[in-house]
Amino acid sequence: MTRICVVGLGAIGGLLAAGLGTRVPAGRIELSACARGRTLAALRQGGLQIEGRDGVTRMPLRASDDAAELGAQDLVIVAVKAPALAEVAPIVQALCGPTTQVLAAMNGVPWWFFDGLGGPCNGLALQSADPQGVIARCIPGARVVGCVVHASSTAPAPGVVRHASGNGLVIGRPAGGIDPGLAELAALLGQAGFEVTVSERIQREVWFKLWGNMTMNPVSALTGAPCDRILDDPLVRGLCSAVMLEAQAIGAAFGIPMAQQPEDRHAVTRKLGRFKTSMLQDAEAGRPLELDALLGTVREIGQHLGLATPHLDALFGLARLMARERGLYATAR
Repeated sequence: MTRICVVGLGAIGGLLAAGLGTRVPAGRIELSACARGRTLAALRQGGLQIEGRDGVTRMPLRASDDAAELGAQDLVIVAVKAPALAEVAPIVQALCGPTTQVLAAMNGVPWWFFDGLGGPCNGLALQSADPQGVIARCIPGARVVGCVVHASSTAPAPGVVRHASGNGLVIGRPAGGIDPGLAELAALLGQAGFEVTVSERIQREVWFKLWGNMTMNPVSALTGAPCDRILDDPLVRGLCSAVMLEAQAIGAAFGIPMAQQPEDRHAVTRKLGRFKTSMLQDAEAGRPLELDALLGTVREIGQHLGLATPHLDALFGLARLMARERGLYATAR
């Protein structure tokens, strides 16, 4: 039996837990969640509430705020927002045994991004992703399976997950390649109802998703506008394109070139219609914003490579100042 613990039972962590807990055959896994506060209370009282197209279901889920009580796991799923990761990293470490894998399902450039990538940034430790090095010490890259999520869900209340659309996951190891353990994990996630792609170079998938998120998210948080309004304003769309071109040059320099152009990506986003980004939702709810993961890291990579990023710098500076003034920018620096 595979022991699995979810750390971060929000929109994405809740979605992964729901799939594993309701679709994987009984006896195949032992599922738990490490939670605290209102989320822990809700899970203990009524389990995980899952809202989808087929209605509302409740799934019993063992939960604790004590990693020692849950014990060593075979798989730890980390699905917290980037500003919270340094705080939960010791908890993840406490859940790990000698062979534990950590599935990191997060947005932005992660702490493990340059582990084994090669090129001019090989082994680069990003201060924007891990200011004190706590995350890398607690969760070394050798344990990590990167995960890019292509799904939309929300957590409207503690212990509640609402699935809107999509069920795609792309997974891969920082060092690249495909091995039997990765294939086995992909099969398990497939049993849980997800469409899983195994990538031989997961950094490509991370960077491509970031390329769209790094502009729509902070611009929406700054303006309060949904994505269709952002793209319908030619001046704002032009700024987004300029930031994306700077990031495109950075990616090409460290080994991940991109053939798509900003207007191609805008067209894809525009087809999604009117929606609020996750960062705008966080800003409206008073939650810390993932600005370092989406913008600070890219700026830092550019500095390492000697590439100027004036448009990215302007967007980052404005969004960071707004977040600081509203108490939404958590940083150890």
